[in-house]
Amino acid sequence: MQTTMQTATSTDSTSSVHHNMSEQEWQMRVNLAACYRMIASYGWDDLVFTHISARVPGTEDEFLINPYGMLFEEITASSLVKVNKAGEKVSPSEFDVNPAGFIIHSAVHEARDDAHCVIHLHTNDGVAVSAQEKGLLPISQQSLFPLSNLAYHDYEGVALNPEEKVRLVADLGDAHFMILRNHGLLTCADTVANAFLYMYIMQRACEIQIKAQSGGGALTPIPAQILAGIQAASEQVTRGANGDIAWPALLRKLRRTDPSFEE
Repeated sequence: MQTTMQTATSTDSTSSVHHNMSEQEWQMRVNLAACYRMIASYGWDDLVFTHISARVPGTEDEFLINPYGMLFEEITASSLVKVNKAGEKVSPSEFDVNPAGFIIHSAVHEARDDAHCVIHLHTNDGVAVSAQEKGLLPISQQSLFPLSNLAYHDYEGVALNPEEKVRLVADLGDAHFMILRNHGLLTCADTVANAFLYMYIMQRACEIQIKAQSGGGALTPIPAQILAGIQAASEQVTRGANGDIAWPALLRKLRRTDPSFEE
C-alpha cells in the first residue's frame, strides 16, 4: 500500500509540473534529466558538486539546473529547478539550488546565444589532464575533435567570484570545448545531445591520455595536417547530425534500465 501511495504521489507531482509549462520546456527537462542520469551511469559525477544546465526554450534568462543535494542518478524532469541568471529560483520548487555553482554556467549562457546547454564535470582523468602544463595532447583520434575547438581557462580558486565570469567567457570565445585548468572539463552546445557528445569525446580523450602516459614510453603525436582536417571529417562521421546520431539510442537505453528520469 505504501509503495502504491508513493507511486501515485510521484505521478501526481509529475503531472502537475508538466501541465504548468510548455511542451518545449518539458522536453528540455526530459533531455536534461536524461543527461544527468547518463553522466552518473558513466561514473563521471562528483557526488552533488557539479552541474549541467539548460536554457528554458523561448527565454533568454531562465535556466534549468539540478536540485542541490540530489545525486545525478536521482534527478527527474520534474525535480529540475528553474532559475534566473543569478541562480535564484523563479518558479515554485520544493528543492533548493546552489547559486555559487551556477556562476560558471550563467557566464557561458549569458555570453553565448548558442549555449543552450552547459556541462561542467570534475572527472578524475579530466582534472588530471587539466593539471598538465600542455593540457590535452594530440595523441588519439578522440583528442582531435576537442582539439579542433578547444579553449583553456586558468584556475582562480573556487568559482565564487562573479568577476571571474568576464575572464572565463573571454577565454572561451566561440569554442565548444574548454579545459578549466586544475579544475575540470566544460562543454557547451545548442542542444543537450550535442553538449553530451562533446563531453563524451573529450572525457574519452582524457582517459586515453592518462592511460597512454602511464605506460611510460614516448608518445607519438598525430600530424598537424590531420588535426587541421578533423572538423570536416566530424561532419561525415555523424552525417551532420552531431549529438543526435547517438542521443535517441541513449534515451532508449535509459528507458529500458530506469525510465524514472521522465517523471
